[in-house]
Amino acid sequence: MIYNKESALIISEYLLQIKAVMLNTANPFTWTSGLRSPIYCDNRKTLSFPKIRTFIRQEFVDIINEEFGSIDVIAGVATGAIAQGALVAHELGLPFVYVRAEERKHGTGNKIEGYIESGQSVIVIEDLISTGKSSFSAVRVLAEAGCKVKGLLAIFTYNLQVAEDNNTDPDLRVFTLTDYEALIEKAVLSNYINESEQESLLDWKKDPQKWSDKFDKT
Repeated sequence: MIYNKESALIISEYLLQIKAVMLNTANPFTWTSGLRSPIYCDNRKTLSFPKIRTFIRQEFVDIINEEFGSIDVIAGVATGAIAQGALVAHELGLPFVYVRAEERKHGTGNKIEGYIESGQSVIVIEDLISTGKSSFSAVRVLAEAGCKVKGLLAIFTYNLQVAEDNNTDPDLRVFTLTDYEALIEKAVLSNYINESEQESLLDWKKDPQKWSDKFDKT
């Protein structure tokens, strides 16, 4: 769920301005999975804009202070959220680690990089939740290491059902700074898209695979 609707619209505007999020219903993007999508999100671009990265960092910090209180460690999900998580940890004066999606094929084979102890409370920072596979995998890796994962915070989520299905911890608190619906709302208000494009974008959200299949048949 988005934490603050007003902030969600501001961040959506930022993402659209710097093309961290791109929308194209006529010539859709192809995700790694092969799925065709009218939206492509690369929140790493926010790091190149000091005003925007500071705003995002502070939104994360505010959520942690208001909702979670005292935390021992901040963890970023590799690779997109390593920098975001480090910024948050630095602001809070907390240790930082990052979590890999897969074990390293060489060296110690660590999934968690950095120093962490069993029993420590952790907030996981993510840049994007799409299917949720890597996000919730990171949560499980930390839990298996004996950590108490208090929450998962992300810049953006598509709010796809598959992500909800991949979250196997009903007690995990998940907050995002903005989401697909807020982004589309802002895109319409700011004239980034027209009504026809809005309808297509909403259709994709209802059934991404069915929407994608239309392009594979053309």
